[in-house]
Amino acid sequence: MLKRSSGTPTLEEVAALAGVGRGTVSRVINNASGVKPSTRRAVQRAIDELDYVPNLAARSLAGRRADAVALVMTKTDWRLFGEPFFSEVVQAVGDALTEAGVQLLLTLVRTDAERQRLVEYVRGGRIDGALLMSVRAEDRLPDMLADAGLPTVLLGRRSGDERVTYVDADNVGGARAAVAHLVGGGRRAIASITGPPEMYVARCRLRGYREALKDAGIDEDPSLVVQGDFTETSGRRAMAGLLERHPEVDAVFAASDSMAAGALTALHAAGRRVPQDVAVVGFDDFELAEQTEPPLTTVRQPMEEIGRTMVRLLLEEMDQPEVAWRHVILRTRLVVRESA
Repeated sequence: MLKRSSGTPTLEEVAALAGVGRGTVSRVINNASGVKPSTRRAVQRAIDELDYVPNLAARSLAGRRADAVALVMTKTDWRLFGEPFFSEVVQAVGDALTEAGVQLLLTLVRTDAERQRLVEYVRGGRIDGALLMSVRAEDRLPDMLADAGLPTVLLGRRSGDERVTYVDADNVGGARAAVAHLVGGGRRAIASITGPPEMYVARCRLRGYREALKDAGIDEDPSLVVQGDFTETSGRRAMAGLLERHPEVDAVFAASDSMAAGALTALHAAGRRVPQDVAVVGFDDFELAEQTEPPLTTVRQPMEEIGRTMVRLLLEEMDQPEVAWRHVILRTRLVVRESA
């Protein structure tokens, strides 16, 4: 016999009582095709028995929409929202939603209590979908929203096994190309300034760095890898530390343009010439890359395409709730300027 929880009935309880999977319950709630009549009746009986009546489902069945989408930031330190990568993606998201006649709502979710409040807000039918930015590996919010039946699209992914729809850039390939370019220029003592290890994007770019060194027959020196947090300040500090410990360093791959700009500041302060003494390559290619001294060689991410693709996938899921989760990885391109 199913043991009832003490709180609000969940999708999992409905699925267990009906003897089906969560996806089948979601399809029944959203009146999607592909469910046998007998299965649909079993799910409906379980919904009635448990008094499971999510407002989101009732609104969907009635064909009504809020015409609003939430852009969710989940970082405890959301200074990154001011970083050019995020601002350019958000601008593309806003433009695409405006063209579709959908309102964009910005929300910051940092704690478990705030996650639960957002889920309750979703169940109230106040938004039609969610776009999540900068999600960390351990964050369950995407699963919570998907289980609540809300169309959800991630910028990037939490791991290689991500099950929620996401749009990402080829971070491994982009980093590999950046470091291969440095190797091709005769550099051998190549350092890397990485992002936070709990972010999958940072791990992917570090993987590309390591693969390029291996391809070139260069042994990796772990002490040449320094962690940053994608900000300019962290890049400056990391580069200063590298120069103290490894004065022989002749190149650095920074996992973001902001960190690369910080590295350039530290190199200038130390009297190192770029690129004659130390070559520098970043990752992103936003406007800052053309304004540094010297202009920055970097890996271009298609930021506008990322934002617009996120919106396209979300709108499609809003129109067809039964559509399978999709994973889109967009190409990157090395842009060569004076810094390397």
